[in-house]
Order: sequence, then structure tokens, then C-alpha cells
Amino acid sequence: MSLYDYEVSRTIGAEAPFYALIMAAMHRADTANLAMLQDAWPEVWAELDARYNAAGGALPGDREYDAIQEAKQRWIDQALAETTGEGP
Repeated sequence: MSLYDYEVSRTIGAEAPFYALIMAAMHRADTANLAMLQDAWPEVWAELDARYNAAGGALPGDREYDAIQEAKQRWIDQALAETTGEGP
């Protein structure tokens, strides 16, 4: 670590919510550091993992979730219609 790391942390830390910082650290971590972060914040890791694997990162209960699911269904319906030659 360095003075630069410290200064960047002050800038980032002033703008981002705490759990966003932890999630960002998990995204950037190497294997050993990720394991330590997962042990320290298992609930944050569980949410990060769920959001990573969810369409648009939205989970049930997020206001964006329904809109993403509707758009996904429209895309599926359009793809099926194009494949089968049938209209929507």
C-alpha cells in the first residue's frame, strides 16, 4: 500500500456507500483476498453473487426487477416469433 492508495481511498470513500465499497473490493480482489472478504462479509458476498447472476443485477424486490423481467419476456417472445415465423 502507498500514500496514493490512501488518497484514492479517501476520494472513493467520500462518495460511495460502505457496502458498495466492499462489493467493489470483492470484484477486484485476487483469490486470497476474496476469500478473506467472503469470510468477513458473507451476506455481502451472497448478494453480490446473486446480483452478478441476475438479469441486469436486479433481484426480486428491486423496483427495476419487474421492468427487466418484462423486457426479457418480450425479447423471448420476439425471438420465438422470428424462429417459428409466427406473429407475436
